[in-house]
Amino acid sequence: MTAPDLPFDLKAAIETKLHGLPRSDAAERSAGISVTYRSGGSSAAIRTEADALAYALARMPATYAAVIASLNALCQVRPDFAPNSLLDIGAGPGTATWAAAETFPSLADFTAIDANAALRTLALDLFGKSPRLSDIRYTRGDARATLANSEAADLVIASYLVGEMDDAERAALAERMWAKTRDTLLIVEPGTPAGYARIITLRAQMIALGGHIAAPCPHDGECPLLAPDWCHFTQRLPRSRAHQQVKGAELPFEDEKFAYVALTRTAIARRPARVLAQPDVGKVEVTAKLCTPEGLVITKVPRRAKADYARARRWRWGDAVMEER
Repeated sequence: MTAPDLPFDLKAAIETKLHGLPRSDAAERSAGISVTYRSGGSSAAIRTEADALAYALARMPATYAAVIASLNALCQVRPDFAPNSLLDIGAGPGTATWAAAETFPSLADFTAIDANAALRTLALDLFGKSPRLSDIRYTRGDARATLANSEAADLVIASYLVGEMDDAERAALAERMWAKTRDTLLIVEPGTPAGYARIITLRAQMIALGGHIAAPCPHDGECPLLAPDWCHFTQRLPRSRAHQQVKGAELPFEDEKFAYVALTRTAIARRPARVLAQPDVGKVEVTAKLCTPEGLVITKVPRRAKADYARARRWRWGDAVMEER
């Protein structure tokens, strides 16, 4: 499992660039940009190097953690997946590229696309600090148009991107992303009801195009959850001192809520159930909400079943449960 905190080289590069940037200025910039992103707004709010750096400091750790958690879930289901090429669509400061590089040592060919000049400039500067990523191809341009001239890749990632589009634009982009996917497509969105709704819509579209769910769902059928419930997960990540200052936070950690779907070209024979909320661990039994191949199940594991109870006590929200109860 890959750790959710930023790689050392990336943290060091960001810290170096922070010299001379007042924390109060970074905090003000990042607060506005964060609100815009979480509400599905455009990256057009990021216009300068200072904007890009403030965004990276405030949001890059959480976005990285969410992508890592999603990739870890994918690797649990497909431990033999070893992609050679990556296409990061709407790459921004390069967060998903760093996450994929940490997760898959097999990756050797990296391509990124983003329309924002300030984020691309920052990303290239940060990539230059990594021997593996210094030769990345990073195209500045609108993803929907630029994809037409991009090479297909084994792994395609779109993280915190599709919320910026209307339904028609989103559907068109999704079709193009799938066309560029040789093996696996990962889409990550904020863990809000709106983010989940976008994931569910794209999930259905990709299945109609021939995709198969790898994670988090254990089936290709309709999501069994009913409103006001929605499928999302959480990843805890450490905060650096600078991160705490910019966020105005006292706690040395943050919990990022996210929704995701990973789809593959080839059907997966055995997919585990998924823990959809933090289990209730009692003295008598463990109660857990699971999404299973048969649908939504509230499972109760009694203490008298010692081995099963001990295993269920270790379940955490988002875990894959290889043996259904």
